[in-house]
Amino acid sequence: MSQHEIQIKSPEEVKSYPATIKVYTRTGDKGTSSLFTGERRGKDDAVFEALGTTDELSSMLGLAIAHMESTSDTQQQLVERLEIIQCLLQDVGSNVATPLNSNSQSKIRRTRFDPDEYHCTRLEQWIDEMSEGLPVHRSFILPSGGLAASTLHVARTICRRAERSLVPLKDDIDKETMMFVNRLSDFLFVAARWTAMQQGVTEKIYVHQKGRVTEFDK
Repeated sequence: MSQHEIQIKSPEEVKSYPATIKVYTRTGDKGTSSLFTGERRGKDDAVFEALGTTDELSSMLGLAIAHMESTSDTQQQLVERLEIIQCLLQDVGSNVATPLNSNSQSKIRRTRFDPDEYHCTRLEQWIDEMSEGLPVHRSFILPSGGLAASTLHVARTICRRAERSLVPLKDDIDKETMMFVNRLSDFLFVAARWTAMQQGVTEKIYVHQKGRVTEFDK
């Protein structure tokens, strides 16, 4: 397995892990929380806004995956990719929680995100693969296409918000982190359209209030 590959653990493997960490710590009861470096900041800090948004994005991807259970083998490949992305979002969070201006160089090295741009390039490859055969769109596509596809559209909008939340932190995080989240929203848009096509559900398109509409190419 390549050093870049992520191995998703089976439920059986996860059950074997010792449950030694309590969910509650009481350290955040006064409105602060800790970065990976140990620095404490208010929970309304831009770092925690970004962390919360990427967490929300991962949760929505989990919902999309749930809506794709018992689908074809072809669609299961997308499920596997979404699970990989969920893991990478955890790495994005680690990078965000370790500002580049901190004194802990060892932790900065440990949380370095995608230094060779492998994950970003792979997203682009996945986008190109799924784009093949999609109907050409010459009008705005409304979030639609069935339950799974619509959920991926919601994930796309959360991803855009995650990207916006990273902008105030751009000098404190790796540039590849911004690149990955930006490319991810493109991936989710194409994934939503691809899912609708795979499930045979017609997407809805924007119709101007005066009735003008541009049809898909046949």
